[in-house]
Amino acid sequence: MAVSIICLSACHKQRLSKNNKPVPTDSLVISAPDLVDSLAVATDSSSANQPGSVKVNSVSFDYLVAKSKVDFKSKTSDFNNTNINIRMKKDSIIWLSVTGVGFEVARGLITRDSIIFMDKIHKDYFVFNYEQLSKQYNFDLNFALLQSVIIGNLPFPEQPDARFVKENEFYVLKQIVQRLEVDNYIGESNLKLSRLKATEVPTQNTFTLDYSEFKEVKSFLFPFTSHIDLNVKSQKDQQVRQTTMHIKHSKVDLVSENPGFPFSVPASYKRKR
Repeated sequence: MAVSIICLSACHKQRLSKNNKPVPTDSLVISAPDLVDSLAVATDSSSANQPGSVKVNSVSFDYLVAKSKVDFKSKTSDFNNTNINIRMKKDSIIWLSVTGVGFEVARGLITRDSIIFMDKIHKDYFVFNYEQLSKQYNFDLNFALLQSVIIGNLPFPEQPDARFVKENEFYVLKQIVQRLEVDNYIGESNLKLSRLKATEVPTQNTFTLDYSEFKEVKSFLFPFTSHIDLNVKSQKDQQVRQTTMHIKHSKVDLVSENPGFPFSVPASYKRKR
């Protein structure tokens, strides 16, 4: 849900004007680490319940650039059609730029270790690790899940005890990943991940991700629409809280050259967390 944190800054975009001065670029610089790609993608499996093997079609790339719109709704926030530019280095970095009325209002950098974002309207910035983010949303979140939201690959490598079962028009890969029970629904017609449901044990909080509008990008089927539902039980009143997010890409390109991940925090910005 880190994408939604970045989007929250865009709620204030109506306060921008043409008189805004450009943000200085000096002082504190937080550079994106050059991390080695390490997340394996499951490609095939077999099960006694399903003859033969199931080869899951995944998107292979070095770097990705995309233009997208995001809708987000929670108990405290509700906004639509937020413009986001996305750049990604597979398994390592997700860079986000939120724009409104022709101006950049927020910028975020997501790595395998942390999430950093700047609110350019209020001139402050936030730093999270995944433990903090998971506590905030009361669900075990990680980089693999966030990457899968955008590209639609299996977020977790196939485990030795994983199995495929046939359910209607889907092959379902069932996994146990730490505190998560994960069901990956693979479409029978295109062998693409069409739905992911992760249930946290023992809270029974759920993260559901549905993909649609598959289009060909550099010979790969890519989901141009993702819909996320996060349902968690409040630790205070035990009521279920629902957070939803809808991402629609208008343009996606897979490139071999580094598009750049510029991210620097001016000295005048205040750290809020």
